[in-house]
Amino acid sequence: MLWAIMRLGSVLLIAGCLVMLSAQERKTDPTWLRRHLPDIQPRPSEFTTESCRYKPVFGAGDAQARICRSVSRFGELTVEAGGSSAPVSFAGEEHAWVLLEGAGMLHYGALEQPVRKHDFFYIPPGVRHWFTSDSGGRSRAIVMGFRIPAQVQPPPLETLLIANMDEVPKQVVGGHPPSTLYQLLMGDRQSRRDRLAAGITLTSLFTMEFAPGGTNIPHHHEREEEIYLLLEGRGEMVAGGGLDGIEGRHAARAGDAYFFRLNCTVGFYAGNREGEPKSRILAVRSRFPFPQP
Repeated sequence: MLWAIMRLGSVLLIAGCLVMLSAQERKTDPTWLRRHLPDIQPRPSEFTTESCRYKPVFGAGDAQARICRSVSRFGELTVEAGGSSAPVSFAGEEHAWVLLEGAGMLHYGALEQPVRKHDFFYIPPGVRHWFTSDSGGRSRAIVMGFRIPAQVQPPPLETLLIANMDEVPKQVVGGHPPSTLYQLLMGDRQSRRDRLAAGITLTSLFTMEFAPGGTNIPHHHEREEEIYLLLEGRGEMVAGGGLDGIEGRHAARAGDAYFFRLNCTVGFYAGNREGEPKSRILAVRSRFPFPQP
């Protein structure tokens, strides 16, 4: 009897140790992610060729891809002069591109569309596409992909939705301080304020330009994931918050990218040194949980 009790005690002790070890090993998913674009190494992807390389920032190709729910991919695509990306199509994803450098030809289904620096365009699910860079120099684009719910069957878009950032006016948006000017590039298919009304899961693609000392007031989104990419300048990025909502301030420089999960506090405080270039952020939001049909 004593031996049985001792054996039972040993089993319970081992079980307790295993539970404690499991609890110590269990990791909590982060509420935000940070990457510095120049530090990311290119990785093989659907777009990759001998003349095209892809840097995964968030989503596909990134070690923490599972943290992103509506965002399938967010990365930098570089095509050498005269080179081309691989032809691709994604049945369950919509894509948005922003061409930051260079010029070339977008192959969109049977269409060939010349594109230039600061063009942005929308690729619907299932459309075969690839990009060829001009022979005069390399091209660099930010490629964004967003998952489409399986039950949503969007009608085909025969016309390519494309515009240029330089032609989109800069404006103050209601509820935000005048120190920040917005360019409203792309919204969802019901949008009446954005230059392109295109997205299904994508709800808003925009830029923010900050005067020295300007700010995007800390806030959060209950139903949208968001990504900020600091294109120029420096400042402090707000990611997460404490009791006052703004304790999570992190020094930020050009090339920094942040992914924010639902309800994560997000904001930005631009640097205020005289003579510094204005800070500019490329931002995109996408809906999660997914929209219903």
